[in-house]
Order: sequence, then C-alpha cells, then structure tokens
Amino acid sequence: MHFQSIAPKRVLIAVSLLVAVLALSVVGYVVIEGWSWFDALYMTIMTVSTTGGEPRPLDTAGRWLTLVVIVVGFGVLTYTLLALIGYLFEGHLGKEFEARRMRGMVRRMHDHFILCGYGRVGREIAREFKNEGMPFVIIDINADSLHRAVQDGFTVVHGDASDVVVLREAGIESARGLVTAVDSDPDNIYVTLSARVLEPNLFIVARANQSDSEPKLKLAGANRILSPYTIGGRRMAALAMRPTAVEFVDTVLQAGNSELLLEDVTIPVGSRWVGLSLGSLVGDDKQVIVLAIKRNDTMLFGPSGDTALAPGDELVAAGPPQSIRALEGRL
Repeated sequence: MHFQSIAPKRVLIAVSLLVAVLALSVVGYVVIEGWSWFDALYMTIMTVSTTGGEPRPLDTAGRWLTLVVIVVGFGVLTYTLLALIGYLFEGHLGKEFEARRMRGMVRRMHDHFILCGYGRVGREIAREFKNEGMPFVIIDINADSLHRAVQDGFTVVHGDASDVVVLREAGIESARGLVTAVDSDPDNIYVTLSARVLEPNLFIVARANQSDSEPKLKLAGANRILSPYTIGGRRMAALAMRPTAVEFVDTVLQAGNSELLLEDVTIPVGSRWVGLSLGSLVGDDKQVIVLAIKRNDTMLFGPSGDTALAPGDELVAAGPPQSIRALEGRL
C-alpha cells in the first residue's frame, strides 16, 4: 500500500540541508581554527541550537564563521522542525505504519486471490470472497476506492495492477488466482498480460465491458472472461422464464449455505485416486452427487460411478457441506 505525497520529499530535503550545514560548519572550524573534530562538532551544535558556549577562544575568521552558522544553521533547523511537524500532523507517519502493516499481511498470504479494481463490480466480488472465507488482496490506483476498501477491512495495495512490481507486491507468485474487474477494458487487457507473463499457470478471470474485448482478453491469457452486462441480461431473462430453477441455483451458490453446497474439486497429478473409479472416491456417501467432470476442456455430465479418474480432472459436486468437505479431505 503506497501513499505518495510531497511531504516525505520535503522532510528529506530539510534533513539533507541540515546535515550539509552541520558538516560544513564542522569542517570550517577544523580548517579555520585548527580545532579537533570533537571541539568543532561541539561548537557547531551549540551554535546551531543557539545555546552558546565556546570550547576555545575564537579569532576574527572564526567569529565570522560562527555568525554564518547561526543565521544559516538556525534557519535550516527551523525549516527541518517545521517539515517534521507538518509531516506528523498531516498523518503521513500513520499512513506509513499502515502501509507497512498491509505489506506484512500480504507477505503472509498464500493461495489467495488478487482482485484488481474496487469499483461496483469489485466490491461485489470482495463481498463474495469474504463470505466464502477466501483470503484476497485488492489492487487499485484510485485512493478513494482504496480508502473504502480499508474501511471495509480488506487488505490493499495501491498502484497500477498492470505494473509487475505492484503485482509482485500483491504476492502474485503465491496467489491462487487473479480477478481483474477494472472499468476499462484496455486496463483489464494490460493487467491480464502482465499477470500471465509473471505467472504462466495462474488462473485469471477478466471483466469485459465490450463484446469485442473478449477475444483480446483471451489472447492476453485470461482463463475466463465475463461481461457483467451480458450476465445481468441473461440472469434477468432466466428469472423471468425459470424463476424456481434460478432460485435453486442461487441457494446452492450462496455463501454460508448450511444445507447444500456446490463445489469443484481437482484430482491432483500423482494422486492415489488416479486410475480408480469415481465411485470409489465418493464411497458410500449417497448425499454427494457428482454432476459433471471437466477433462481437457470437455465437460462430461452425469458421469457414472465406473468412470476412471485422470490427473487434472475437475469434479463438480453437490451435497451437504460436511460431505463435500469430506470428499475434499480424501483428495
């Protein structure tokens, strides 16, 4: 999480000027008066702070140097103090601590999702992730959007999601997937390209606002492409024609549903279940129904119990939450 402001630069310039004045003053006393480095440093600190006190008598050249150090040094010291006070009162220090806390939270994340964009669509996605208990981090370049995300209790990273540095800061190397839901289609394309270059095997879901953007997003590397307007239109039509069926699907997909859960599980490469039948994996639990198996981009609906399992098979299963979790546990 980054907070860009002129205040840190101002403080850095002020401190640099103060250090330069102190260093030149110390060197001046050593060269002009022939003092030791410690005496020169002591005289410099006493002069800049206007507390007075000379470790040794000064000649004329030394007094002229002291006058310059008093005027310039005290002015620079005052400027530095004002810059520091302004930095603290403007809240930048608290923001820096918050940014460090956020970076620490992201570093501890593993198998999480990266959500790019916290607009109207992004907020709905974040709500679903939260309801499912799925860890995720939000990337957005808009400070107001990030402020709302922080108020909602989410972990955020400020920056352009198409920037590889920002994606790395969001933990893309250890992420489970990425969802880009930015309002601009070109931005979604650039985000998808950057993420695909960094992680060739990452699962990417991209938002498409225009129909002609879908093939471009696919070429950029998106695994799934969704248009909120298209989906909204289809859903409204389905509700009008098949309200009970849509209500049933919504109930199954609802987060926290305690009666029926729809989940997809994958047969890992090297799993002990590879080559065995679907029936042996499901076992005697009659409450679990495997609706389909996705294999090599082909969907097999209503597979029989004799279907041999292959590495990479994705099973779409429905059943009570405890039965689905038991099935996942066996894998």
